[in-house]
Amino acid sequence: MVRRLLVAVLAVAMTVITVMSSAAAEPGAWRHVPVPAQVRPQAGLNEAVAFGPDRAWAVGSDAVGREAPGFPLMLRWDGTAWQRQSLPKVSWQGDLLSIAATSATAIWAVGRDSAGGARLLRYDGSTWRESRPPRGVLLTKVVSGGGETWLIGSRDGAQVLLRRDGSGWQDMPVPPGAVYGMHVVADDDIWAAGATNSGAAVSHWNGQEWQQTIVDGFPRSAVGSVFAVSPTEVWAGGTAGFVGGPVGKPIPPLLMRWDGNAWSRVTVPTDFGSISSFAPAANGKLGWVSVANSQKYGPPGSYPPLVSGPDFLSWDGQSFTGHSEPAVAGEGDSRTLQLAPVPGTSTVWSVGRAAGPENTFAPRTQRFD
Repeated sequence: MVRRLLVAVLAVAMTVITVMSSAAAEPGAWRHVPVPAQVRPQAGLNEAVAFGPDRAWAVGSDAVGREAPGFPLMLRWDGTAWQRQSLPKVSWQGDLLSIAATSATAIWAVGRDSAGGARLLRYDGSTWRESRPPRGVLLTKVVSGGGETWLIGSRDGAQVLLRRDGSGWQDMPVPPGAVYGMHVVADDDIWAAGATNSGAAVSHWNGQEWQQTIVDGFPRSAVGSVFAVSPTEVWAGGTAGFVGGPVGKPIPPLLMRWDGNAWSRVTVPTDFGSISSFAPAANGKLGWVSVANSQKYGPPGSYPPLVSGPDFLSWDGQSFTGHSEPAVAGEGDSRTLQLAPVPGTSTVWSVGRAAGPENTFAPRTQRFD
């Protein structure tokens, strides 16, 4: 009797262990996370930053009409739901374009008002306040990393890069062409993604000067995102270029990789779209790539000839696996996708703007965990 009971207990224990092991082994998935009901129609998100499972921020604009500029939109994740953040000191109409931080108590957001003026907001851990932007600069992006914060913008039509220096902003040297995105590793290890008349370009700042490489010389190619894993592993993504062809012809994605000696093009499992952002895995190496407007060829003879491609690509160190964003009732696919990793975890946020009914658009937040 005792032996029979012991066998039964062991069987139950083994069943529990098997179930737990299966659950632990289950791969994660992308899930749609709704935005607050207070967010009005015609809203979109541009960028996000996360500090932990219960702390993340996303910025964009809402109540954007066909001719109306809309209002700055700031969302905060509390671990359970997105909450709209009140901005009592912000009275202008316009858009929040970018957000970045060196810590949870030193966050910067870049915006643009309806008159085209630059706006700069700072969060000190308790309150968002407007900060005076650099004089005469039209801001497009803020980037942080390695204790550094940089701004990307233009002054009188010319590209400018500015570095936070104490209580002010210092103009820094600019590589040739245009800079669209940056990855700051340290004050003497910064990567910039952009384009020149010669093609897509990646530049490296060593603390003294920029060293630029044309990573793809095809006309009209460009890279807008860059991610440095190590001195011998750097990724850059954007779009390849077409010469001629019908108006509206889709453009192939461009993904480039540096191995310490040369840049080479990496094949991705989609035919058209734009590599829009990167996110590291928990170990700091490349984990995810987002592809905006991803499309691929359907089966031969199918109509339409193009079908939706993978929106997210997970990297296992050897190859990519495609993932599609979850369907959302009443909305179409995302038009923009920007990734924001949760440090020290495998969780990743994606924010952007999705197609809505009757040529409208809607904010989109998604999470992988």
